[in-house]
Amino acid sequence: MEFLGTTQTASYCCPRRSCLFPDAAPTSTTQDSYQSYYLPGYRYLSSWRPALLCTGSSALLPGTDERLGAARRPPTVLPSLPSALHARYSPHDWHQATAAQLMGSEASRRWAGKLNSDSMRLMQDKDQLTFQMQEGSRRNLGQRLSCLDFWRAELVYELEYLLTESQALETGKKRLECAADELQGPLKIALECLYNREKRMGIDLVHDEVEKCLIKEVDLLKDWQARMRKLAERISQQLGINRDVQHALEQDLSDKNSAHFIDEKCFNLRNTSDSINFYHGVEKIDGTVSVPETWAKFSEDNIKSSQRARADSVRLHNETEAALEMASEETWNRYTGTNLAFNKRISEVADAKNKLQAQLAKVLQEIFQTENTIMLLERSIVAKESPLKVAQTRLEGRTKRPNMELCRDAPQFQLVNEVFTIDDTLQTLKQRLREAHDTLQMLVLNKSKLEQELAVKTNSFIIDKRCMDMRKTFPSSPRLVGYV
Repeated sequence: MEFLGTTQTASYCCPRRSCLFPDAAPTSTTQDSYQSYYLPGYRYLSSWRPALLCTGSSALLPGTDERLGAARRPPTVLPSLPSALHARYSPHDWHQATAAQLMGSEASRRWAGKLNSDSMRLMQDKDQLTFQMQEGSRRNLGQRLSCLDFWRAELVYELEYLLTESQALETGKKRLECAADELQGPLKIALECLYNREKRMGIDLVHDEVEKCLIKEVDLLKDWQARMRKLAERISQQLGINRDVQHALEQDLSDKNSAHFIDEKCFNLRNTSDSINFYHGVEKIDGTVSVPETWAKFSEDNIKSSQRARADSVRLHNETEAALEMASEETWNRYTGTNLAFNKRISEVADAKNKLQAQLAKVLQEIFQTENTIMLLERSIVAKESPLKVAQTRLEGRTKRPNMELCRDAPQFQLVNEVFTIDDTLQTLKQRLREAHDTLQMLVLNKSKLEQELAVKTNSFIIDKRCMDMRKTFPSSPRLVGYV
């Protein structure tokens, strides 16, 4: 570092002088070179003088001793090296640098201004586009609600008429049953037994000996009530069709009520609503199953099906009114054979029901054991997580060793081996846990099947017992022949 001068307040740096200013330089070249040079961190030699000294020296009153003024003003010290008196840059360079700086600043300012104006315009355009899109969606939702209201009204109107016709048809069927009961009690009992046994579920819907006996019992009275039986079957079928159509209408109406509630909720949503949230990726999910044309056609087809069912119901109801005929005949032999078949079938169903209950108890015990195993496996997995965290934390901490200390030493091998071993153990335990869950699921499925089968057997048992209770009121022979 070159020595360029000393502070002007240090008196030992130069001899004391009696004049106020230093002597002029011997040549003009030195003076010019010195005036154009600025020390690093300083502006001019006179600019870094203490203001107190400058003020004090300029405030000397006339008549004051010159020595006093000279003693208060520090001497001027010039750089000691001649090479330091030459400027590093020219005024042209200085002006060029200043102009370049101004041009760069002006360009940055223009660019920033353009960016700000474009950003404001972009934000306004996007805000307007977002508002228009949101209003369009709200308008479409309003139109959708109007369509839903229209079809809901149509479905409610058609459903009310269908229920009325179904109720009238059900009334006609009851009248037929009452007439059959009045004319011939055994036929009613046999038919009710057949109808009740139709409520059996699953595999129990078998054409067994009991059903054969009941059919034969009904066949004995075929000549007396052929039309009535056929008409009752047609009514039953039509009621089934009506129930299917009714279910379709109710399901469609329920779906439209749900859709109306959802669309109305969506219609009432605003930017200030509390229930709005981000659902990333929901716009990529297309779960639609229809278009507006097929959507409207679906409800229209349901209404047309209901209209056809109502027309068929009206025709059946009119036929029922004109076809109320009755007949009666029954024999004790067929009655006894049917009762024997009932007792045998009830015994078989009870035996199967007891076996299913025993198997269900075993399955429940196995489910309990499997659930305990799953609990133990889960605890074991949780217990292995902490050692794995410790080993991985140790490995992560040892990666911060400096320089050559990053040595693949025995602890490093041991920690890596420990991490792999624990991770393999976790994978094995998790695999076993999945297998246990699969086994539990299989057991639960078997339990469900057993319970369902048990419910089927119980239902069949109850139905057959009910049928036997009904057959206790079988009329006597004199009553069947009309003597009483």
